[in-house]
Amino acid sequence: MIARLRGKPVANTQEGLVLDVGGVGYLVAATPSAVHLADGAAEVALHTYLHVREDALQLYGFADADERELFMQLLSVNGVGPKVALGIVSGSAAPDLRRAIALEDTARFQAIPGIGKKTAERIVLELKEKIGAVPLAPVLPGATQPHLVARDALVELGYSLGEAELALARVDPELPPEERVREALKAA
Repeated sequence: MIARLRGKPVANTQEGLVLDVGGVGYLVAATPSAVHLADGAAEVALHTYLHVREDALQLYGFADADERELFMQLLSVNGVGPKVALGIVSGSAAPDLRRAIALEDTARFQAIPGIGKKTAERIVLELKEKIGAVPLAPVLPGATQPHLVARDALVELGYSLGEAELALARVDPELPPEERVREALKAA
């Protein structure tokens, strides 16, 4: 298995990110956070997963080991292939997705293209025990999770749930909700 690649990003195409590693160009289907790492960098190190099929070898790239681990856990869910798993991991930060699983937030997964109600329920059911205890941010009465506030604001502005999730995935999750919305709107 190819677990990590370090090289010079030479192209970012619709098929993926091309990394030049020792004179060999590897095509990597990467998450937005991995692509963001590569933007303008002279060299980048990506965590990777090599998916082997009888007719193809496909590399998937991630900004950190946490993204890759969640991707691999998603692959263990019946009915979730690498493209759908990449779409899930690309839509939100891995800790946010783990919290969604722990909170049984199937709507979070249904908002992702290619995932219906049954698949979302299967993801939550099959991964809830595998991910173990997830530290949940304390929620005070009347308060909500910052990500949900930003997502709901984008939905109110006309984004679909899936579009809002994708837009927020491209924005720093540490920003306050109103800043995340502002940055997501700028990027659109």
